[in-house]
Amino acid sequence: MDKLNQYRVLIEEILGKYSEIKLSYGEIEIYPFFDRERDHYQIFEAGWNKYTRVFGPLIHIDILDGKIWIQHDGTEVGIANELVELGIPKHDIVLGYHAKIMRQYDGFAVG
Repeated sequence: MDKLNQYRVLIEEILGKYSEIKLSYGEIEIYPFFDRERDHYQIFEAGWNKYTRVFGPLIHIDILDGKIWIQHDGTEVGIANELVELGIPKHDIVLGYHAKIMRQYDGFAVG
């Protein structure tokens, strides 16, 4: 399996785990969204917490130019850390939610 296909499989494996989480508050569903053609992967939540509408991404990952770009990470552990534990090198992971000038300090790829 080539590198990009391995990355796709691992991303879907991790996000699949998050899509099975049942939140302990409100009537909120977790939805996986995988666009394999364009390499966009998301987990988002939608529903109601009492009278408040809840909708938005929990995790958003893209594969761009052979690197994994974490665009949004609403987890406690950190998706980047989970990817590293699965064997993906830090130089292939970009924390896209960090400003470009700050990426040189986060220990991952700068872009």
